[in-house]
Amino acid sequence: MDKTALITGASAGLGKEFARQLAAQGYQLVLVARNPEPLQATAAELQHDYGVQTLVLPADLSKPEAPRQIFTSLETQGLHIDYLVNNAGIAGPDLLTDRDWQVHSRFFELMMVSVAQMCHLFAPGMQERGMGRIINIASVAGRIPRSGNSNYGPAKAYLIALSEELSLTLRGSGVKVCALCPGFTHTEFHQRAGLTAMKNSLPKWLWYDADVVVREGLQAIEKNKSVYISGRLYRWLDPLFQSVFTRRLFFISDRRNQSGTP
Repeated sequence: MDKTALITGASAGLGKEFARQLAAQGYQLVLVARNPEPLQATAAELQHDYGVQTLVLPADLSKPEAPRQIFTSLETQGLHIDYLVNNAGIAGPDLLTDRDWQVHSRFFELMMVSVAQMCHLFAPGMQERGMGRIINIASVAGRIPRSGNSNYGPAKAYLIALSEELSLTLRGSGVKVCALCPGFTHTEFHQRAGLTAMKNSLPKWLWYDADVVVREGLQAIEKNKSVYISGRLYRWLDPLFQSVFTRRLFFISDRRNQSGTP
């Protein structure tokens, strides 16, 4: 029986790379993203390169009805999902300076609520069949509080906590869950977020290629890692991020930066 993977945010970046690597493993694909044109182009490319069947489902996951519509569409077609990659996401608004609350509400819907609902909809079927994989794309930004827009890091921290609890809850069922936490990764993400200047200002050794991040994530979930930090550099740094003493240094540094002192 053919295995099927559903990837959100599949038209570019990590989502497209997940689709490519899962297609190489023989998965049929359900590709979800907001804009249909690049999604169709991605589907055609993967069909040509790997000979896999692809189903395109344009959907905006910042809308509350989107996860249920995706689930119902697949249910109607008699398709079940064996591999779920919740990848769709954006940099997001600044919690304090962006004053339109609807913008924040849509961000929360996309980054947290839709992921929880996709797990809510698809994990029970995996559990019944005794096999499934769920990767939630989190971030190193979710591993330590820092000054910033006060939205992106906390949203990713929620995905980490969600994945850890789901992994514990589903242990022994044949369903594995992993929060994949990349650091700086070469994708279109920073360009779309207007962060190209920031990207160009950072040292090249901080950056990893998307194919490395995805390959490590696919390997990590098979090793029952409920949280996985992608990139050797970030795996080395993560224990420092989690240290009570290191966190104090971050907070001191943030206070100095905010007060204008060196």
